[in-house]
Amino acid sequence: MSSPKNHFGYNPNSDLAYQKAILGSVSRTFALTIPLLPTSIEKVVGNTYLLCRIVDTIEDAANLDPDTKQRLSKLFLDAVLEKSSVESFVDPCLAALSDYGNPDELGLIAHTPTVLRILHTCSKADQAAVSRCISVMSEGMSYFHSKQNAAGLKDLNEFEKYCYVVAGVVGELLTTIFSNHSPAFAKQIKSHENLAIAFGQALQMTNILKDSPEDRARGVSWKPAGMDQNQLLQIAYRKLQESLDYIALIPKKEFGMRRFCFLAFGLAVMTLSKIAQQESFNDKDELKLKRKTVMAFYVFTKFAVASDSLMKVFFFAASRPLRKVR
Repeated sequence: MSSPKNHFGYNPNSDLAYQKAILGSVSRTFALTIPLLPTSIEKVVGNTYLLCRIVDTIEDAANLDPDTKQRLSKLFLDAVLEKSSVESFVDPCLAALSDYGNPDELGLIAHTPTVLRILHTCSKADQAAVSRCISVMSEGMSYFHSKQNAAGLKDLNEFEKYCYVVAGVVGELLTTIFSNHSPAFAKQIKSHENLAIAFGQALQMTNILKDSPEDRARGVSWKPAGMDQNQLLQIAYRKLQESLDYIALIPKKEFGMRRFCFLAFGLAVMTLSKIAQQESFNDKDELKLKRKTVMAFYVFTKFAVASDSLMKVFFFAASRPLRKVR
């Protein structure tokens, strides 16, 4: 029996199958965590990740000048907000990235129409949250395109602003989506929304530190100028503490939401702790967690998310190297 098609002739099941498949190609971490979410939330969060990945691909393209990146970011945002056709973004973007080395990310850009079709099957409330997130991220990254240099960002304030526009806003998005689907969570998180930003920023700080050798090789640093690795690890540790407070506010009955957040959190804790134990490293592969470690933690999360105490025990034990940083 063939899958149903909508009145435009598109097959929504085929679109979703593509979304699931490409997630595994562009992010092993999110391919592991996103399926833990309830089905209705999994679709919109997975879709948002792919949209964010497209924005990231433009930023990561070393051969593009800042003006071209800003132009492509604007075309992408206009397509997401339905101010222009999606083809008006895809064609010039693929042309500009003709020398880009990641075929999976180029394929994702070519499938932007598929990703946006999925977005438009989500609820209006979820669509509005995604549009806000992509707007803040796209416009924020455009601001930082001209600030890419080897010396780093101007200061800690600018660093935190960067972490907000690329990840803190995703924490806000998750909070909105979770609240749309869980009145109990909406009640719990009220007046604690700032913790959502810290959750996103903690994950981004992990990526910045982990990817620093690769960034340095292409003449870029997203660290604040004048701050060393240990100072950044101390800031990241405080963000992790707030992140755990955020996860604890998710009602225990929302098992999938809790597990999704705790798995991403735990992988960040273990990665940062690994960084804290090394004076320097030349490749992010040196920090790669062993597959058996990741899978053991994956299983552990099944039990840990049912207990705030167990989550705290994990954090206390796994973050010991971070607490020793001076």
